[in-house]
Amino acid sequence: MVEQTSEKILVEVRGHAVLVTINNPPANTWDTESLGALKQLVADCNEDKDVYAIVVTGQGEKFFSAGADLKLFADGDKGVARDMAENFGGAFEALAQFRGVSIAAINGYAMGGGLECALACDIRIAEQHAQMALPEATVGLLPCGGGTQNLAWTVGEGWAKRMILCGERVDADTALRIGLVEEVVDAGQALGRALSLAEAVGKQSPTSVSACKTLIQRARSTDIAGSYGPERDAFVDLFDSKDQKEGVNAFLEKRAPEWVNG
Repeated sequence: MVEQTSEKILVEVRGHAVLVTINNPPANTWDTESLGALKQLVADCNEDKDVYAIVVTGQGEKFFSAGADLKLFADGDKGVARDMAENFGGAFEALAQFRGVSIAAINGYAMGGGLECALACDIRIAEQHAQMALPEATVGLLPCGGGTQNLAWTVGEGWAKRMILCGERVDADTALRIGLVEEVVDAGQALGRALSLAEAVGKQSPTSVSACKTLIQRARSTDIAGSYGPERDAFVDLFDSKDQKEGVNAFLEKRAPEWVNG
């Protein structure tokens, strides 16, 4: 069962989607509580067969999330650094490995760990005024929530180096051009667009979506030739599911399918 465990991570169930709102004003920064709550929420969503999609956005009109509160690192405590690195990594890896589809509705500044959260999602929708950056090296740090890996995979090595090594901030139009986001919308429209995509996910077989997502992400760690066999095996494995039979028969009977995620 999906439940809210922290006021810093607001949770609302909308049909087969779970809306997650980062709620830590004024800049929706991440801390141990909120990162732990996100990790637990993803685990709950994975267990709840009625959840097909997660939509993540920020509270307010200015910030998606500004990342970590730098006050945590002011005294140079390596123990704190290790704990926060594990918290960031654990939360965003869990989000990246969610069995369904995750969508970031970037409604403002997505900086540092805020952008890393968005990068952990499958799809990113940005509002026209959004700004995105991984500026950690500017303050003697580095992205530790998957940023160096996920950004390079998403936009290529060149732009990843511009953003991380040169501290370059990109606006929404640039983010669209380099493939950092999939769509740019007007102010106030990102959440609605993300929820409409989540609704579209709900029309797909959840077992098929999960299998397809695993295969797509497999490309990050293996060669293409080595993935053709697993792709065929996954296709055959779907025939053990109720959703495969339901989907094909619903099409032949000209009716909407009724998925059971199993």
